[in-house]
Amino acid sequence: MSLVFDSSFAPHYGEAVEIAPDIKRITVNNPSPFTFFGTNSYLIGRDTLALIDPGPLDEAHHATLLHAIAGRPVSHIFVSHTHRDHSPLATVLKDELGATLVAEGPHRPARPLHTGEINLLDASGDYDFVPDIAAADNSVIAGDGWALRTIHTPGHTANHVVFGLEGTDILFSADHVMAWATSIVAPPDGSMSDYMASLDRLLERHDRVYLPGHGGAVTKPKTFVRGLKAHRKMRERAVLERVKLGDRTIAAMVKVIYRETDPRLHGAAGLSVLAHLEDLVARGKVHTEGNASIDGVYWAG
Repeated sequence: MSLVFDSSFAPHYGEAVEIAPDIKRITVNNPSPFTFFGTNSYLIGRDTLALIDPGPLDEAHHATLLHAIAGRPVSHIFVSHTHRDHSPLATVLKDELGATLVAEGPHRPARPLHTGEINLLDASGDYDFVPDIAAADNSVIAGDGWALRTIHTPGHTANHVVFGLEGTDILFSADHVMAWATSIVAPPDGSMSDYMASLDRLLERHDRVYLPGHGGAVTKPKTFVRGLKAHRKMRERAVLERVKLGDRTIAAMVKVIYRETDPRLHGAAGLSVLAHLEDLVARGKVHTEGNASIDGVYWAG
C-alpha cells in the first residue's frame, strides 16, 4: 500500500486558527527538519478551555496562547509526550492559569539503558515535567462542553498518548501519526515494536480526521495508518536485505537506505535503523554480539 505525504501547511505564526468548531490551532515558530513548520498547540472549548501540547519555552508562542485564551479559565493542560518541543511550557502555564496537567507520566526511555550505553536523545527529553494526573489508558477527562479520551500509543516515546475528542470523529494524534512525514522512532526513547502495536490500536478506532503535533490534518486516517504500517514493513525488509548483503554497521545501511534523505536527518535515520534492528534481533532474524546498539556489528540469522 502506497503512502502519500501531504506537506501543504500554512503555520500562521502568532495567530490562533479555528480548524473546527471550538478547536483552535496555534503553531510555534520553531521550524526544523524534525518539527516541520513547528509544533502545534490546540485550544478546545468555548468558556472553560482545554489546552493540548503547549510547546517549548518560547516567549512569542506563550504570548499568543494567552491572547487566544483571552482570560478564560483553562481547567486542564494535556501533554501527548515529553519531548522539549511539546511539554516545557505546560508547567509554566499550569502555575499561571491554575490548570491541571494531564499526561501518561514523566519522561522515561522505552527500555533500560544497556551497560555503557549513552542516551543520544537526552537533550530532547523534558525530564522536569511531572503530571498532576497520570491518565490511564482509555480514560476520559471531561470539562466544560468537551471530553478527551486518552489512548496510550507508545513508540515515538514510552509515554506517548493521543487524545480522542468524545462525541466527534477527531483524534489529536501528536507525533504518532503526521501527514507530512513518518514519526521518528529512536531507541532508547522509542521502540519499533511498541510503535507498530500502537498503529494497530488506532486502526481499531473510527476517527475521520487526525490533528497532529506538526503540520496539517490527516484526512483519511485508516488509509494513511495502513500506509504507515506498510512503509515500516518495507523499511524492515530493506534493513534485513542490507544485512543479508553484507552491511555490518548501521552507518553502512543508512548510506544506502536513506541516500535520498536530507543528510541532516541521517543521525535520526540511524536510530530508526537501530529500532528496526532491535526488533529483528529480538525475533531472531538478525544477530549481534550482546544487545543491539548504534555502533554494533550485525549479521543475518
